[in-house]
Amino acid sequence: MSAVQLRNSLRSGELSAREATGHFLARIAERNPLLGAFVTVTAEQAMADAGAADELYARLRKGLGNAGAADHAGGTADGLPLLHGMPLAFKDLTDVAGVVTTHGSAALDHKPAPIDGALTAALKAEGVISLGKTQVPEFGLTAYSENRIAPPSRNPHAPSRSSGGSSGGSAAAVADRLLPFAPGTDGGGSIRIPAAACGLVGLKPGRGVVPSGESLGDPAGLVVAGPLARSAADAALLMDSLAPSPEGSSYLDAVAQEPRPLRIGLTLDSPWSATFPFTTEPEALAALQAGRDMLEHAGHAVTEAAIRYDNRYPDAFTTAWTAAVGSARISPHREALLAPLTQTFRRRAQQRSASKLNESLAFLRQIQRDTITQYAAWDLMLMPSLAQTPRPVGWFTGASHGDGRWPAAAWAGDADDDYRRQCEFAPWSSMVNVCGLPAITIPVYWTGGQPGTGLPMGIQLVGPGGSELLLLQVAAQLGF
Repeated sequence: MSAVQLRNSLRSGELSAREATGHFLARIAERNPLLGAFVTVTAEQAMADAGAADELYARLRKGLGNAGAADHAGGTADGLPLLHGMPLAFKDLTDVAGVVTTHGSAALDHKPAPIDGALTAALKAEGVISLGKTQVPEFGLTAYSENRIAPPSRNPHAPSRSSGGSSGGSAAAVADRLLPFAPGTDGGGSIRIPAAACGLVGLKPGRGVVPSGESLGDPAGLVVAGPLARSAADAALLMDSLAPSPEGSSYLDAVAQEPRPLRIGLTLDSPWSATFPFTTEPEALAALQAGRDMLEHAGHAVTEAAIRYDNRYPDAFTTAWTAAVGSARISPHREALLAPLTQTFRRRAQQRSASKLNESLAFLRQIQRDTITQYAAWDLMLMPSLAQTPRPVGWFTGASHGDGRWPAAAWAGDADDDYRRQCEFAPWSSMVNVCGLPAITIPVYWTGGQPGTGLPMGIQLVGPGGSELLLLQVAAQLGF
């Protein structure tokens, strides 16, 4: 079933929440030892919550009669929450009451969270059943989901490859049908990178659209929450639980509407090019051409776009991106347990002055204004999602694969080389966060020639503020 079909079956009573939850827990038990998508599985609590959801359904059905529980349109006329009984999971950066939040770090005390985080609370209010916590990089800092506390998250399409990061565990779980869909968070590509690596639709909403997805310790306002899903319709359903549609109707009701013909600017320009010159691999260019062909076939006009970025961007972004890790509360005697990249960026963040951070934030605001002004010549911007195919597990860090676990001695890589590789892998993602714009990645190409064969490669479309629905409509128009 798609997530939409599952939601409808739960609301109609065709399936119980216990049945749905039991199905996905069994799938996790079967597949997670290979994938490493989940760090923690809360099976007992999930089944208890599913039982409570079934009891709510029974009470409402008894009160409303046989006509009460079959609302497939997404409203709450039947009294059920929008996502009644829907299983999902949260990144291990997001607090779930009673469950440990590791933040992917061996340097922290792993204690159960006392209360739900804002994103968790918002989705639980919509009726979801949490199955556990998914794998992330340490503090969500990297484009791969590998750390020292649990096996790395692997790509379902090629388990020797990474599922991306920082929402890598969630993306792997959705792609391998361990979950119907999942919320991710994105501060520099953390929804779009794993979505592209795992062949999913990944939507990064614009700044301020999903208040529950905002992050403390994020001075540049980079982090937002959004859906990871196997289709635009499934992503729209999750968006309806995260934010109201600006069009008045629900995202799901409107996603199938044909968008008007659009002017789309195609670019390979990146703000990282001067600092980290990169080569766009043939597979990424093939995906870009496939996406262009699909868009033009759908009636949109795609033209080349030359975008200029200030060469000071990389330093300013890195300063803002790593500010939070510098202030993280870590006992001095446990700092040696941090990954090399985290240690390096934490030390540099602590050595920077407040004025340097403020200067970088002001510069990023100028980059935002300049970039949005250039993008305004088109309705949407088009570029590859990634410059390279999904990388092997351990490729960024130089780590030994071993048995898939990550003792301190296995992390052999240099932090700056690790960071350079990430920026060359995903050179078109972070500036979208700086600009606060919505963007979507769509899996338009497979290296094996047919959908589901080889490795997935995607395109990214970036829209103006408030264009989340338009981006979903374009994805649906292209058949995703």
